[in-house]
Amino acid sequence: MADTDPDELERRIARTRAELAQTVDAIADRVSPKRVAERTVADVKTRAGHFVASVGDAIGMTPRPAEGGEAERLWDEEPPSLAPVLIGVGAVLVIGAAIVLFRRRRR
Repeated sequence: MADTDPDELERRIARTRAELAQTVDAIADRVSPKRVAERTVADVKTRAGHFVASVGDAIGMTPRPAEGGEAERLWDEEPPSLAPVLIGVGAVLVIGAAIVLFRRRRR
């Protein structure tokens, strides 16, 4: 008859109520706009860091943290010449602009 003991039932109800309150608070915290924004910003920062690292690896530049007074030297070795990359970007921009102008004149 321990199941029908009123004091035991009240303790179980109180415990269940406390657990339910914790669950509701956790859900409310998870879906609050402030928390969603914080998680989104953290995710974007992480993705941007990975993107910058992958671009650095792709062009042969691997950054390392600055130590002491060597903030002016951030690379393990001399960075490669960026001239080919810049020429390629410029060529893509010129070709893109030419295509846009050509399409506008055809109209």
